[in-house]
Parts: sequence; structure tokens; C-alpha cells
Amino acid sequence: MVTAADVREVALGLPRTEEHLIRDHVKFRVGKIVYASISPDETTLGFGFPKDQRDALISSEPGKFALPRLSDQRFHWVHARMAALGAEEMRELITDAWRMVVPKKVSAAYLASVAGPPERPK
Repeated sequence: MVTAADVREVALGLPRTEEHLIRDHVKFRVGKIVYASISPDETTLGFGFPKDQRDALISSEPGKFALPRLSDQRFHWVHARMAALGAEEMRELITDAWRMVVPKKVSAAYLASVAGPPERPK
């Protein structure tokens, strides 16, 4: 099970991310663009996700993923039940959502830094 602290640790480790409390939701954003949000009761994680892939994600695991409320369905957004997420899956979803809102150069530099130097053949 993923907690709000787990999400916060991943999100705040991403360049240019800021945390804000807006209407009791913890939101993570770059500039003015929100890419992840935790519900006030800390049971739901909202995150940026391509609209054209959203239905496939939700239908693949309907017990884990859900559409946002109708008024938010115009955005690239999906909800996940935090109790159903694993730590690595959450890390991937948050990182991919962040990559949707930062310049490609920032994303590439970050991914290169976490991958470390390439291995040398022995």
C-alpha cells in the first residue's frame, strides 16, 4: 500500500516540483500545471495520464484505476486507489505524469542522472 508520504517523497524528488495544499488536496505541480494530487482522505491519487490511453488503463485494472469526476475528464487525468498501488508502480505513474509537464531537456537530464553512468563491458 502506498501512502501520502511515499507519493510526496517521489514527487518532491523530481526537478521543479512544488507542493501545494488546495481545497484540502495535496497537489504537486510544475509552474501552474498540476501533475499529481492526493485526496483529503489520502485514499485516492490523481495523476496526469494521456487521454488516448486512459480507457485501456482503467479497463485493464478497474479495481485499481478509475476516471476522474465528469468535469475533470476533459483533462489528461486518471485516479488510482492508493491501497491497490505498489511502490514501484506509483513511482512510475508519478514520474510519467511529471514528464508530461516539464520540458524534454529537463526530463532527459533527470532520467540520465538517476540511471547513472552506462556500465562498461567486462
